[in-house]
Amino acid sequence: LLSHNGFDVDQKIAATVSGIDVILTGHTHDAIPQAIRIKDTLLLSSGSHGKYLGRIDLKVENGRLVDAASTLIPVFSDVITPDAEMATHLDSLRAPYETECNRVIGKAGALLYRRGNFNGTWDDVICDAIRTERDVEIALSPGFRWGTTLLPGQDITIDDMYTQTSMNYPAVYRMEFTGKQLKDILEDVCDNLFNPDPFFQQGGDMVRVGGMDYTIAPKKGLGERITDARLDNGEAIDPKKTYKVTGWATVNNTPDGRLIWDIIRDYIVANKDSDDVLRLKKINHPKVVGMNDNPGIADYPGETA
Repeated sequence: LLSHNGFDVDQKIAATVSGIDVILTGHTHDAIPQAIRIKDTLLLSSGSHGKYLGRIDLKVENGRLVDAASTLIPVFSDVITPDAEMATHLDSLRAPYETECNRVIGKAGALLYRRGNFNGTWDDVICDAIRTERDVEIALSPGFRWGTTLLPGQDITIDDMYTQTSMNYPAVYRMEFTGKQLKDILEDVCDNLFNPDPFFQQGGDMVRVGGMDYTIAPKKGLGERITDARLDNGEAIDPKKTYKVTGWATVNNTPDGRLIWDIIRDYIVANKDSDDVLRLKKINHPKVVGMNDNPGIADYPGETA
């Protein structure tokens, strides 16, 4: 089974469905050093972003799997000689856009990344940009984890901007939500991620938020995970009050706003300082609670028992 269900879902499938010898699972970016066995099924997950090749060798006798071995093979792109034909093809495709893609529009004033489960500093740039563009209090950005990480002081190019935003539904919207609707949206996304039953999980990561902070308790139930939501000025989100909200990457309709990459480009150019450095105004990140037993979130801010 070649799967894009996610590692948790496929573990439950292996425990539930008989007759599957191997599941090559994806979607949740897990890198499993060796395949794990659940009942009579082997699961192998090879990470993401081309960091590894997953290899699994199967010994089959009389139509049955009798033995297996697996490993992850690291891919070091700077020491592997590219395929000449493919490299030439890619160069030819990129050639008309090379000058524009390499154009520098600013410098990173902090580590710009998009690898966290809840928020990243690239997400802060995106949310700040669309909040400014659409003149709103709160921004929502999809829970993606792709794109180039930049070190402090490193140039920001058009190419870098596109790696954060390139998709085929890039228009930016502006809407109004009540405080209750905002909480319901966060709770719904949260349940897709942290529902204790893998078959009710949809993978991905938490929607990114700009202009607002909140507390999240992943181990609690639906409707109880999101608390203490506040605007950047400290004002508590009122369930009955209406707030102006912007976002992008809506699948079900086509908003009338400008495209996300045009907004990000203009924002970086307009908000860098005299040294061409883009400095983050405020980092929005939820306070994660009830997860002290999980070493994977040890570095998240505000963690309490």
